[in-house]
Amino acid sequence: MFKSAQVYHLARTPQGLPKTEDFELREVALNPLQTDEVLVQNLYLSVDPYMRGRMRFMAPGSPLFGAAVGQVLDSKSAALPEGTFVLSGRSWHSHFVDNAEALTPLDPNLAPLPSYLGVMGMPGLTAWGGLLITGEYQSGESLFVSAASGAVGNLVGQIAKLQGGHVIGSAGSDDKVESLIKDYGFDHAFNYKTANALAELRSSAPEGIDVYFENVGGAQLEAALTHMRPYGRIPICGMIAHYNDDGEPTPGPRNLTETIYKFITLKGFVVSAFESERKKFQTQMAAWIQSGDIRYEETVYEGLESTPDAFIALFNGGNKGKMLVKLEP
Repeated sequence: MFKSAQVYHLARTPQGLPKTEDFELREVALNPLQTDEVLVQNLYLSVDPYMRGRMRFMAPGSPLFGAAVGQVLDSKSAALPEGTFVLSGRSWHSHFVDNAEALTPLDPNLAPLPSYLGVMGMPGLTAWGGLLITGEYQSGESLFVSAASGAVGNLVGQIAKLQGGHVIGSAGSDDKVESLIKDYGFDHAFNYKTANALAELRSSAPEGIDVYFENVGGAQLEAALTHMRPYGRIPICGMIAHYNDDGEPTPGPRNLTETIYKFITLKGFVVSAFESERKKFQTQMAAWIQSGDIRYEETVYEGLESTPDAFIALFNGGNKGKMLVKLEP
């Protein structure tokens, strides 16, 4: 049995864009197994933009967490025998000991193990629930999704296309824009770094947009508000443009009065709101994947030591689809 684990801790509170020096890898002792506990070796770690916001409130020296897929190496739980694959909240860890009730067993025959951190996991449920439940998306509506090449935005656009929608996406490079159209069936996409968002929306959806799936904030939110149709909906998933605002804040939208005269609904949400729908979501998503209706990409870094680099790359446009870290078994 492993007596220790390698665990990343927050060395200091990041200022602006995170740096590798903000993270410290430490060796941590593992307690002997007690009744109903298991020892897990992580196989895949998730790093996600939301973690940056959480770091503002963490004390330096705190261990880091997030979603991870691992395998039970030793068990004192009848519910999770040795060899079981599990989903946990112990990203940034090589190994850990936890109560079996805190872990979710995974079926590797339903979908590939890494997908439980992406299309079949938190990002997938976020996209599905945020669009269909929070956004109340209806078949045939016009949709704009920012950060469309990311793990969530990519799926939002594809799900809307399956509902017969007209889909517009933004991304941070010309290659990503081309992929959204050619590989994922978006009707239109643009590079937000070089194009005028409002002009792109006006040309690609002359009658306006019904739903804006918000991942970015700032200028793209302002453009969306201007071009929303009456009674439009804006499910707010995140605002990555603001996550590293530790100095001069990123300008927010100057046209919130649009919400008054157009009866626009802005509604924030977190993925836990859809937990009761997880089984329904996974059944539907697995069917879409198997039929080829949903495609997905993963950007994979190798080795625990690369976790900070993978995390930082999220804010530099360094990923296509879900960002993962693969550990050696």
